[in-house]
Amino acid sequence: MYRYDQYDHQIVKERVKQYADQVRRRLNNELSEDEFRPLRLQNGLYYQRHAYMLRIAVPYGLLASRQLRMFAHIAREHDRGYGHFTTRQNMQFNWIKVEETPEILSKLASVEMHAIQTSGNCVRNITSDAFAGVAPDEIIDPRPYCEILRQFSTFHPEFAYLPRKFKIAINGAEEDRAAIMVHDIGLSIVKNEQGELGFRVIVGGGMGRTPILGSEIRAFLPWQHVMTYIEAILRVYNQYGRRDNIYKARIKILVKALGVEEFARQVEAEWQDIKDGPGTLTQEELDRVASYFTAPAYETLPATDARFEQLKTENKAFSNWIKRNVKGHKVPGYAAVVLSLKKTGVPPGDATAEQMEFVADLADQYSYGELRVTHEQNLVLSDVKLSDLYEIWLAAKSHGLATPNIGLLTDIICCPGGDFCALANAKSIPIAADITERFDDLDFQYDIGDIELNISGCINSCGHHHVGHIGVLGVDKDGSEWYQVSIGGAQGNESSIGKIIGPSFSAHQMPEVIDRILKVYVRERNEDERFIDTARRIGVAPFKEFVYATPIKIEHPAGEDAYA
Repeated sequence: MYRYDQYDHQIVKERVKQYADQVRRRLNNELSEDEFRPLRLQNGLYYQRHAYMLRIAVPYGLLASRQLRMFAHIAREHDRGYGHFTTRQNMQFNWIKVEETPEILSKLASVEMHAIQTSGNCVRNITSDAFAGVAPDEIIDPRPYCEILRQFSTFHPEFAYLPRKFKIAINGAEEDRAAIMVHDIGLSIVKNEQGELGFRVIVGGGMGRTPILGSEIRAFLPWQHVMTYIEAILRVYNQYGRRDNIYKARIKILVKALGVEEFARQVEAEWQDIKDGPGTLTQEELDRVASYFTAPAYETLPATDARFEQLKTENKAFSNWIKRNVKGHKVPGYAAVVLSLKKTGVPPGDATAEQMEFVADLADQYSYGELRVTHEQNLVLSDVKLSDLYEIWLAAKSHGLATPNIGLLTDIICCPGGDFCALANAKSIPIAADITERFDDLDFQYDIGDIELNISGCINSCGHHHVGHIGVLGVDKDGSEWYQVSIGGAQGNESSIGKIIGPSFSAHQMPEVIDRILKVYVRERNEDERFIDTARRIGVAPFKEFVYATPIKIEHPAGEDAYA
């Protein structure tokens, strides 16, 4: 994985020193809160509902074991013993004391991490496929390009104050596992008819108040021009993006206002002036960065392992875990293991300090000291021998990380919601907990099959509810928390935005609402048809009709039955 060079070390060191002085001045009342606010936000420090939250960048979701151990240390020494992995492949700590943040940032710098550009109207953490470098369907490893764009965008003076935050995702495989269609810029590595590598460029995707799938503005961009072309896109956006209305400031609004063809024309015109300039990527520079992402010292192994196959046959629980939590690998004899952070009773994406230290130990022992964060809020050991899978499963079970539910109903994507976030209209975590508890039956989940349930506590869509097969959005209704439900969203190669089925529901109604939606699916599905396939085939109407057909009986906390 990438290691800081002298420039990285110096930049981060100077930023920590600068920020420490800003905190000192704030604590001495030399800076007002209004003056301090933009300074702390530049360093990933938000004030939430109850305390400060610190968001730490995990570039393209790649972590070394020593970095995860530092997260565990920060969780134990500066927070309440846990951290939260986000849909941006980052880490958040929700109970931070402002006076301790310079020390925290200094500790992060010691393991080559920071919180720079995790907030603000700038290019945020660049995300990618959590299986980059090991996926069997990969065209080329996208991580060198992610790193090059990270370096390009960090502290870029021209793009330090964009109209709004800006998110870029890169996918390097045949299957889109980076959700490129719902990013400001989505890049997909492709080959042209001559076999040359380049990028398909998607612009103007996003969720939030106005969910839109991105539009292709270039079918093939030679890889040498990826930085200059992105610079052209950012220049057009920086010049013409709206700054008078925060709700209409994202690039998707500009693309829609201009039209895709006109936006693409303006980008091409801007690009002509810089396409062969100093921002052009050379083979030498690509090779330099790619050298940090060389494959580990894989052993020459058979494509399968006799003991592994025997244990999989004899142990149903182990076999179920293999089916859901173990993914293919491009090297024979190896696999990628997804450690589920979705155990019943635990907020999705949360991990304790003890669990983080345990996973770091697993990474050192079984996966060459590296791991990944998925945008579905789970962790991945990317390079595991088949012969080690049983031992990993046993160990992960003992630490609550082996729930065999990846891709199933209880593998819920969920933002922190109203329990923490000051922007939220409603709580997300209790809704996820109630649904998980209601359907905490693996046999039932296996029968239902692949399904994505995403929950956001507000319209900002940090829980990616718009692209959930079932999406849940917290809304405010006369000071009360209610939940709007959508159906038919999806990420990946067949991305779509979900459609709202009707009026919102109370928190107590939500488990029954999900149950009724699933009943329609079971009733209507064809053989081997996934939920999303059925939803697309029959549309929203049958779900809406059944969900609203009769009042939903709920049990109030006091125990009195009622109908809502």
